[in-house]
Amino acid sequence: MLRRPSDIGLNSVASHAHAAHVAELFRDDNRALIAFLRCRLPSLADAQELAQEAFLRLLALEHPERVDSLRAYLFRIATNLATDRLRTCRVRSDVSAEQAAEDFRVSSVPERHVWGVEQVRDLRLALRELPAKTSQAFVMHVLEGWDFHVVAHAMKLSDRMVRYHVANALAHCRARIDALEMP
Repeated sequence: MLRRPSDIGLNSVASHAHAAHVAELFRDDNRALIAFLRCRLPSLADAQELAQEAFLRLLALEHPERVDSLRAYLFRIATNLATDRLRTCRVRSDVSAEQAAEDFRVSSVPERHVWGVEQVRDLRLALRELPAKTSQAFVMHVLEGWDFHVVAHAMKLSDRMVRYHVANALAHCRARIDALEMP
């Protein structure tokens, strides 16, 4: 399709105005967009990367005049990118989990036994560092498989307090395991 010179000039002006609007959005909303994505993604780096990608897609939009709110559209783009990233990670994780399970089955039994004994020892050490109620709630719920309300009744606590103790114990154990796994 051939364009008249006057059409090209109008498109250039509109495209420049759109770029200026996106630049203004970047100045005003980049931090908010990264914070929004950070709540959905596992790392700050992922959030920053997807925020940048969202701005680039907004900038490349063919008909920005058809969008009522570029800010809302920007956040929609970011939401879609985050959803795609999480799906991709989940698929990769499933494949990795299958490979790890296969590797685990292939490894020798003595190595698995030693690894299991070390994990139990590390878990016991982490639980000893916790207050008694927190450790007890964790053991009853996570290790023995009791429901929260059963643990609450046995410990004479509210369900909410049991959940609080279990969450604290999980966070503590995760931090201890992470610390042990760091090189």
